[in-house]
Amino acid sequence: MFVGEMFAQLGSVAGGVVLLRAMLQQYFPSQLGHLLERHFRKLMSFFHPYVEISFPEFTGKYMKRSEAFTAIQSYLAENATSRAKRLKADSVNGKRSLVLSMDDYEEVADEYSGVNVTWFSNKIVPQSTTLSFYPMTENPRCYILTFHRRHRRLITQSYINHVLTEGKAIASRNRLRKLYTNDPQDSKWIHAVFEHPATFETLAMHPDKKREIMNDLTKFTQRKEYYAKIGKAWKRGYLLYGPPGTGKSTMVAAMANFLDYDVYDLELTAVKDNTELRRLLIETSSKSIIVIEDIDCSLDLTGQRKRAEEGDNDDGDEGDDKGSNPVKKMTGKEKKSSKVTLSGLLNFIDGIWSACGGERIIVFTTNQVDKLDPALIRRGRMDKHIEMSYCCFEAFKVLARNYLNIEHHPLFETIGRLFSETNMTTADVAENLMPKSDDEDVEACLGNLIQALETAKKEATEEAEEEAPVKVKREEREQRLKWLRETKKKVDHLLKKGELS
Repeated sequence: MFVGEMFAQLGSVAGGVVLLRAMLQQYFPSQLGHLLERHFRKLMSFFHPYVEISFPEFTGKYMKRSEAFTAIQSYLAENATSRAKRLKADSVNGKRSLVLSMDDYEEVADEYSGVNVTWFSNKIVPQSTTLSFYPMTENPRCYILTFHRRHRRLITQSYINHVLTEGKAIASRNRLRKLYTNDPQDSKWIHAVFEHPATFETLAMHPDKKREIMNDLTKFTQRKEYYAKIGKAWKRGYLLYGPPGTGKSTMVAAMANFLDYDVYDLELTAVKDNTELRRLLIETSSKSIIVIEDIDCSLDLTGQRKRAEEGDNDDGDEGDDKGSNPVKKMTGKEKKSSKVTLSGLLNFIDGIWSACGGERIIVFTTNQVDKLDPALIRRGRMDKHIEMSYCCFEAFKVLARNYLNIEHHPLFETIGRLFSETNMTTADVAENLMPKSDDEDVEACLGNLIQALETAKKEATEEAEEEAPVKVKREEREQRLKWLRETKKKVDHLLKKGELS
């Protein structure tokens, strides 16, 4: 009876405290409410001797994912899932077994040096709906660590460091490289497992050039202290340029596999403005390659500063024919959808914000390097320029080994001569070398390539012969214009001196 009355009284007291707190929040000034709540917490601490530390999933204004949260997640998935009652299961490409992790609002116990602690997986639900330029797709989570206050020194100085160190090691062991792209709907990175099989060994390129690039990449990864010493952000830019089908995207994949880096494929047309571009940069991780493919086609970033005035004039005339010219109308919509400027992209590459994080490689690919603004590709931004040219004989031998598993063949001499006389992309060479049926053997595939090279040589010769008269006329016209300009200059000079009347 006495116990029942005691619990009833405690329930009444608890109910009264809750009612009093609600009244304070509703009717008292906020300053007084905060003061009373602070003293209330102090009072409750005498009856609740436990300390709580929260580790939110995202931190900062730009909601960057916390490295501590990721390490704790890996640690608990490895060490605490066997004791949890509610788990989340996920299948990951490349792994046979399911990946298990704590479900939301689940609590598990852990032990360290004889001290018991608990971890709670919480989801933060906002109290009110607020407008934001960067809305979250789902409510952020956090882990809450609870322990007795007499173990504060052991937990804060030893246990947490143990969890973070162990969690990072587990994440490194279980890491699957990822391919990211920016989602235009919510301005966030989305990813899939990076499974591209390209390597430098299978890359169709001259061996000396491949060796040079591999040495450059290896040297970059070993120079953290050197970059700090010279006062530069630990990053490096690569410009890959050449005709379509010469292996620029394959080169990016080979670089990622060689370095074991994640890849961030940035679609500039899906970025609203410079602020969003900067936020996407902040959210990229270290040990990653940020690639912008076909940058000459992504946005109108070529020579913006020279055409600023022309652009203003064009805007004034746009209303006259926007309805009659669908191409111009579509271009106008694209310009309105993205407000990324050349200045914003330059700051993205090597501005102050580019130093947030380290060990990053930025890659631009283009088919027409001469159309890019010189400020975009100068040294210091794009440090190394790599020309991805037409297939050479050395690159062909790599493709022959890959596709036909041969190192030498009597037809190689004929093929080598044809490569010195005509141009063909590696994509076209690979297509001719690939067997299309079980009936095609090595000789048939090499014969297909020889026939394609001879056809390309013949077409190039005919095109050159057709263009020869046009070229001669163009040169004659240019010479006449040059003679007229020089003559006009002499006449103007004589008129200025008064020798002609």
